[in-house]
Amino acid sequence: MELSPKLYHYFVRPQWFSNIFYDKMFHDLIDFRGKTVLDFGCGVGSSSFLFEPSAYHGVDCDGNRIEYAKKLYPEHNFMVIKADGRLPLSRNSVDYVMILSVLHHISTELFFDYLKEFQRVLKLDGSLIIVEPCFYEKASLPNWCMSNFDKGRYIRNEDEYLDIFRKANYKTKVIKRYNQLLFYNKIMFFASPICEI
Repeated sequence: MELSPKLYHYFVRPQWFSNIFYDKMFHDLIDFRGKTVLDFGCGVGSSSFLFEPSAYHGVDCDGNRIEYAKKLYPEHNFMVIKADGRLPLSRNSVDYVMILSVLHHISTELFFDYLKEFQRVLKLDGSLIIVEPCFYEKASLPNWCMSNFDKGRYIRNEDEYLDIFRKANYKTKVIKRYNQLLFYNKIMFFASPICEI
């Protein structure tokens, strides 16, 4: 059963969650002032408040969540991803593509197409910021919880995530491995294109 955008906002990605888990972590690592951000898979816009409205673009395939995000954060820019997977942004228009707990909902084959689109919209020195649930050895409880309670069908281990990017000619750098709310292991890494795909 898919949650309504309102229930998703209150129970899955409330603003306090982004405050605790993303605000300090991102702003300790990156100075976003004067930078443009694409929030890929933005859902109801839970992370949009972290960025200046004029520098933020949120995209999602769920039109209902996009409409709800527009109500919650009317100053920010939200768009539905086109049916052909093309991002509604110009070439070389963003500094960062932020992907927060989205990859584990996308097959590897489909994600390769998005990696081409990210390369198209990124500025030459731009990069991706990825935070994903991640299976780890000797983490039985979090691995079991992620396997049984998360709706994502493509939770991967660290090597599998990084291999996707390397095969698409991106260089990667793991920034942080951490446990979130006891039941989830997460990985945060950066990825930057190194040549045309």
